[in-house]
Order: sequence, then C-alpha cells, then structure tokens
Amino acid sequence: MGKLTSSIRCSVNVTVGEKEERMMMTGMHTVVDLFCVGCGEILGWKYEIAYEKNQKYKEGKFILERFKILGPDGSNYLVTPEVQVGESDADDA
Repeated sequence: MGKLTSSIRCSVNVTVGEKEERMMMTGMHTVVDLFCVGCGEILGWKYEIAYEKNQKYKEGKFILERFKILGPDGSNYLVTPEVQVGESDADDA
C-alpha cells in the first residue's frame, strides 16, 4: 500500500469492513479495512489479530495511509478558514 502515517487507538468518521486474513510485510494478520464515512474511500486498516508473537502489539491498532488523508501532494483535504472545527449552532445559544 502506501507510506504509513499513524497508529491510533480510536478514530472518528470511519467505518470498518469485514475481517480478512492478509499477508503483510511483517507476517499474517487478520485485519479490517477502514472506510471514510463521508466518501466511502478506503483510508487504511485495523489489526484484529497478529499471528506472530512479536507482532501482537499491533492488535486493536489503526493504520491510516498519509496519501489517503492528505492526498498525493500533502495539501488536499485541509480545513478551510471558514470552517470552525468543534463549534455548532448550539454554542451560540
């Protein structure tokens, strides 16, 4: 796949696919793909089961691919100045 950017314990705005066994560079793992709730694009995967003892630390962790989040040039999908993250109409009440 692509260059990896992050391993996180929780995520927002993603949904998971079906469990499948996949041979990764570090051995066999059971994984689920992560999909963007907004557009349905695959963003990365979550490790469900690692079969190699030295890979067990990955279980339950999410991997997001940098180019899927930022785009190939690293500048796509950025929040624009007009968007106020974390605020809602209820904040004005």
